[in-house]
Formats: sequence, C-alpha cells, structure tokens
Amino acid sequence: MHKNSALQRVARFAQGLAAAGALVGAIAPLPARADTAAAVPPLVRIVVPFSAGASNDVIARALAPGLARRLGANVIVENKPGAAGAMGADFVARAPRDGSVLLLTSSTFLTAAATQPRSPYDAIAAFAPVAMVGNGPLLLAVSAAKPFHTPAELLAAAKARPGAITYGSAGIGSLGQMATELLSDAAKVRMMHVPYKGASNALLDLSAGQIDVMIGNYSSMAPQIRSGKVRALAVTSQRPSAAFPDLPALGATVPGYEMDIWVGVLAPAGTPAALVQRLNREINDTAASSEMRAVLDPDGALPQALSPADFAARMKQELAQWKRLAVEHKIVVE
Repeated sequence: MHKNSALQRVARFAQGLAAAGALVGAIAPLPARADTAAAVPPLVRIVVPFSAGASNDVIARALAPGLARRLGANVIVENKPGAAGAMGADFVARAPRDGSVLLLTSSTFLTAAATQPRSPYDAIAAFAPVAMVGNGPLLLAVSAAKPFHTPAELLAAAKARPGAITYGSAGIGSLGQMATELLSDAAKVRMMHVPYKGASNALLDLSAGQIDVMIGNYSSMAPQIRSGKVRALAVTSQRPSAAFPDLPALGATVPGYEMDIWVGVLAPAGTPAALVQRLNREINDTAASSEMRAVLDPDGALPQALSPADFAARMKQELAQWKRLAVEHKIVVE
C-alpha cells in the first residue's frame, strides 16, 4: 500500500510538471516573438542610389560603422546608381522586408517621383520611412562675374527682365530646378532654366559666368566659392544658419520661402513596425554622434530625430508640393 501511494504521488507530480510545461510553452513564445520582430539580420546593406563619392554616399559611409555597433550587425554600403536614383530605389522597393536592405536617399527622391510619371515604384506606397538622418539649407549662389551681391538685387533684375536671368541645375526634375522654380513662384519672377548632366557641369558654367545663378549644397559649391569664382548670397531657409553666419536667410527677402534638403533612410513597405521603430532609434542615436556631426556640419545640416510617422507625413507633404509645381510648370522627365 505504501509503495502504491508513492507511485501515485510521483504520477501526480509528473502530471503537474506536464501541465506547468504546457503553460510555460504557451506563454514563453510571446516575448520571443516580440524580440524576433525587432531583430535585424546579421548583414544589413544600405543602398545609395548614386555613385560613390556623392554626398549621400559620404553620409551613408559615415553612418554605417556607428549603426553597426548599435545593431550588433555588419552594415555595408552599396552604390546602385542610374536613372536619377530610380534604379537603386526600385531595388530596395523589391527587397526582403526584414531590415536587410535599406535605402539612404534625400529630398531628390521626391522631386524625381513628382517629375517621372513612368517611375517603376510608388514613392509613398512602396517604402516605409524609417528615420531622417539630417536636415539643412541649400545655398543661393551667383557667378562672381555678375553684379548681384544680395538676393534682393538678383530678384529685382529677374523681375525687370523676365527670362533674362539664367539658372543651372543638375537636370530636369532635379532638386536644384525645383527649388529655383519654387523661389520664382514665391518672388513672382521668371528665370530661364539651363539643365545640365550633373551639378558639377552646371557649376563649371556658373564659375565661368555662362549662367547667372544656381541653388545647391555647400559641399558641391565649396571649391568654386573658395576660389572666388562663385558668390553665395543666402541660405534657402527662413532663418539664418549657424553654419553660414555671414549669409542671410532667403526667407527674409522672400517671405514664406523655405527650402531645406533632408537625408533619410527608407525600408521596403511591409517591414515590421517593431523593426522600423528599432531602426529609427538606432539611426537617430547614430546621427547625433560626433562622427556624424563632422559629416553633416559642413553643409549646415543638423540631426533630425523624427518618428517614422512624422517622417512619413513630411514626405507626403513635400511630394504634394513638388507634384503641384511640376504640373504648373510642366516639368516632366521622359
């Protein structure tokens, strides 16, 4: 009888363990699933849709080491240039939705989307905005051979002689063209667009006095500005920039005008929200590091710790603005 009682107690204990195990098995996967949703693969590729050495490429390569440390993963940069950035963006749009492939791009992503009706992807629906790395002004600059020393002088000449003032850009639908057309609308003037195959070609003619004016970032214009062949007149923001203390804000001359350029990271649409949030935190922290500031500071760009939702809202607002401008000015990239 004693032996049977012992066996019965052992059996009841085993049944209790089995029941507890079943309960633990039902509960344990819950945190594991949450961790998995925010986990990144061991290799993360940041795709830059422009050539090596371009400003976006420089920022991506500065971002990668710090992001790798924070993610505990290998982060590499791949250049996939072509079709004004569309080839690299399309590659990312079709990539796995697991954080293994990200797109580092800039405001040009939206001007291209607004002016390229045959784009292979929807700039909003095909991507999940992750984080904005930096945001800053462009420069309004003129050839030093021209007599303009203030934005007011330039715009007065443009108003007095509609279409006589020429401006250059990296091409039809480029950010430089769209920013200048936006300025023309705000100032109620008309300038003639001279498109080039790349900003460097436009800057050569600006330096030589073949064109009058151009809007671009400081990094690309710096050699010509330092040589004295190009004269910067203003930053394209509503307020002065600490990076360019000697330049006025263009918004002071043209009320309401503001043109900032951003650099940010996008993931393929459908990437898990928990993973997007984690990437947002890690990219924001990396962008605020001293290593990244050294890259962003020369252009007057500052880290911009937007949430994914706020970044998405800004992209939608800007795309609507560029689409309106493209329709009104008949700007189409065939």
